[in-house]
Amino acid sequence: MPRRFFVGGNFKMNGSVKSISDIIALLNNAKLDPNTEVVIAPPAIYLLLARSLADPNFDIAAQNVFDRPNGAFTGELGVEQLKDAKVGCAIVGHSERRVILKEDDDFVARKTQAAIAGGLNVILCIGESLEEREAGRTLDVVTRQLKAVADRLAPEDWSKVIIAYEPIWAIGTGKVATTEQAQEVHAAIRKWLQERISPEAADNIRILYGGSVTDTNCRDLAKQEDVDGFLVGGASLKPAFVDIINARL
Repeated sequence: MPRRFFVGGNFKMNGSVKSISDIIALLNNAKLDPNTEVVIAPPAIYLLLARSLADPNFDIAAQNVFDRPNGAFTGELGVEQLKDAKVGCAIVGHSERRVILKEDDDFVARKTQAAIAGGLNVILCIGESLEEREAGRTLDVVTRQLKAVADRLAPEDWSKVIIAYEPIWAIGTGKVATTEQAQEVHAAIRKWLQERISPEAADNIRILYGGSVTDTNCRDLAKQEDVDGFLVGGASLKPAFVDIINARL
């Protein structure tokens, strides 16, 4: 079966009760591609609000999850707490957490393992810096990040993983990988999955593109064979998010 197109909206540390209520109302009332899966990830304080307002067909994702079930970990969110709030997914390994908060590959892998073991789906973010791309190290970086996760997951666990390739140099900068650049890396990731995990995983795992996705560039990106959707940042808080969701219409 073809992989179902997927669009996630990562609100990051943005929004208010009013603005998040407004964007959810827009999504609830919009005519959206029924073949596209939609997930929104508001700040933690608004997860319950989002779940109460959003159409049941939309999943709600946390922007983070901890690698321990509970305890004296101030400010963190546990898997069971997210499930209790009817949150079905977590974003793990976003470059802003890797770079700003110094989360290393193994910590990202442990969080991925804990989330999946607890019953959540995971949007696993990977990507290279501008310096790494210019040095020709893109594939080395993304496969290193993937290997750290593969070392902790059983092959069957990958059915709960969605990979988001987000080149760091394109996040929030207005720069975007060309369609050829995106397709090249996505195809290489799929080849790695085939060789390292299984042909079934390579066929079934969705690989998203993230990095300054807008309503003007999404349609060309969506035409690429190995681009299975988007993880959208700033544009997910705007009406243009509807057009991105409908990129394949």
